[in-house]
Amino acid sequence: MSETANADLYRQTVELLQPGDIELAGAVVHTAYDNDEESKLHQLTLDAGTAIASHAEKGDTYVYSGNDSNEFGVNQHQGLTIDGDEFVWECQQLLREGVFSVVLYWEATGDHEAVLDDIRAVDGVEEVVAVTEDGFDA
Repeated sequence: MSETANADLYRQTVELLQPGDIELAGAVVHTAYDNDEESKLHQLTLDAGTAIASHAEKGDTYVYSGNDSNEFGVNQHQGLTIDGDEFVWECQQLLREGVFSVVLYWEATGDHEAVLDDIRAVDGVEEVVAVTEDGFDA
C-alpha cells in the first residue's frame, strides 16, 4: 500500500472522528488478510472489539453487524452494550489493494495507548496507526 493512500485513509479517519457529540478515539489496523481469509478477519475484528470494550467499562457487549440490518454495510460492525444498546465501538473493514484494513473507533477513555496496545496484541494485526480528533501517528 502506498504511503499516500495510507495517509489519505488516516486523514479520512480523523475526519470521521471530528463531528461527533462525544470525544472519539480510533485506530487503523492493517492486516495481511486477503479475501480468502475473511473468517480470520472476522475473528480479528471481534478480538479488537473485545479489547476496546474491556477499557470502556460499560458492561457486557454484543456485536451488531452489517448483515443484521440494511442500515449498515456488510463490512461494518458495532459493539453495543447488552443493557441498553449503548455505543461502545464501531468498525469498517476495507479491502485495499488485495488486503484488509480495519478502521475502528470508540468513545475516548483517556487511556488511548492501553487500548492500542491491546489491539496490537490481537492475532493477525500487522500494524496499528493511532487516530484521534487531533490527527494520526503514522
